Amino acid sequence: QVQLVESGGGLVQAGGSLRLSCVASGGPFNRYGVAWFRQAPGNEREFVARITWSGDSTYHVDSVKGRFTISRDNAKNTAYLQMNSLKPEDTAVYYCAAGYRDSMPGRAEYEYAYWGQGTQVTVSS
Repeated sequence: QVQLVESGGGLVQAGGSLRLSCVASGGPFNRYGVAWFRQAPGNEREFVARITWSGDSTYHVDSVKGRFTISRDNAKNTAYLQMNSLKPEDTAVYYCAAGYRDSMPGRAEYEYAYWGQGTQVTVSS
């Protein structure tokens, strides 16, 4: 059973930066694809970015492309989401998710077996 714990959220002004971390335990982290999702108040949870188990391939949705970067350090069992040029519309709870072992998860929530508790990101204008 994989456990995920996010950290790094907070309050930042528009144009600022934050780096979210997702620390995994309870499983071989390098066998799981990882993604970040977010959920703004009143909205459904949405996919933000994903990275393969090896880190050799990433995908970011258009709304964050060029501003956010997903990465991972398997030696530290940690995935990251570097967020630059933040906008008020980026305000949301950000969730880390890990796919089923040895799978290649995409953008859908059902492809992810393990979820963190979320970390709040608030961007003020």
